[in-house]
Amino acid sequence: EFQLVESGGGSVQAGGSLTLSCTSSDFIFDDQDMAWFRQGAGNECEVVAAIHTEGNTYYPYSVKGRFIISQDKAKNTLYLQMDSLKPEDTAMYYCAAKRGGGSWHPRVAAEYDDWGQGTQVTVSS
Repeated sequence: EFQLVESGGGSVQAGGSLTLSCTSSDFIFDDQDMAWFRQGAGNECEVVAAIHTEGNTYYPYSVKGRFIISQDKAKNTLYLQMDSLKPEDTAMYYCAAKRGGGSWHPRVAAEYDDWGQGTQVTVSS
């Protein structure tokens, strides 16, 4: 597995915003399908955003309109912009990557090859 490093987590009040970042020195993200997952109090591993090598994105209904996934290819960095945060968004957030190609199943955590250690996001009411 390659190292992925997340940053940007922290504590915010409901309605606030945070931007998470993910980078790696082991490979370029441009040829990877990338995603952000989160694991909350219920220990669910839920995808919150994914981006395909061709540029397609996926968001679950719970975050659609509030979260945006993007990449800066020059910096080899993946971002997750989170706005209008809710207490329900409190979780450990993980960056994940898989080799591009084949069919795309952005919600399936088992298909991703490399994971970061996570960054904690806490949203207070």
